[in-house]
Amino acid sequence: MKRLRTVLLTTVILLCLSVLVPQKTYAGRYTTVKGDSLYKISNAFNTDINTLMKDNGLTSTMLGIGQELYVNCDTYYVKRGDTLFGIAKKYGVTLSALRRANNIYTDYIYIGQTLSIPNATRKVTAVPTTSSYSAKDLDMLARLISAEAIGESYQAKVAVGAVVINRVESEQWPNTVKAVIYQEINGYYQFAPVANGAINKAADSDSLRAAKTALMGIDSTKGAMFYYDTSTTNSWILAKPVSVSIDNMVFAY
Repeated sequence: MKRLRTVLLTTVILLCLSVLVPQKTYAGRYTTVKGDSLYKISNAFNTDINTLMKDNGLTSTMLGIGQELYVNCDTYYVKRGDTLFGIAKKYGVTLSALRRANNIYTDYIYIGQTLSIPNATRKVTAVPTTSSYSAKDLDMLARLISAEAIGESYQAKVAVGAVVINRVESEQWPNTVKAVIYQEINGYYQFAPVANGAINKAADSDSLRAAKTALMGIDSTKGAMFYYDTSTTNSWILAKPVSVSIDNMVFAY
């Protein structure tokens, strides 16, 4: 009897603790594949690297293939008649974003399968892979990045490239890399390196790598269409809503 009372008392204490101590839950899970990084995964789920590390108790950014991560997102249980396209439409995310979040690149899904739904609170840029772009596009984008982001981090360089790709993918701007970079509005080029000739200089290896990453659809700018450095005094650009700041560069809508 004494032992029974002890067990009951322990159970009550544990139940009370479970109520008093808030427990963070994670609806979604993601299993890493070859080539994954926290940066890529954070983009797929519209979060950031620090949040992923904190939520998973990580002390290093190194990942192993097949490693399971908790991600804070909605989940969906596949029912009869479901399609990836229909699920993506239901949750307001792009089909490519849904595929990436679950590493599903066929149209096959099965009843009872659990899908992680990437957050749709910010723009998910659906950009074609580098195979959709020519070697000239890659070289031109890399030269622009090299000229615009001298001395900046690799992340900032990728972000500069992402702005160009965001414009290419938007109906408000030209639909090729070259046309976007060389666009002239009211007698002014959109990018300073075109006007001052820096666009003609060969890109460094880091900028070339950043251009490849941007062409793969990696976008930490949340869909930004503009960027400038922190030294600018241009009131027109400063009035635009800021999406993110990286190093000495500011990205805006």
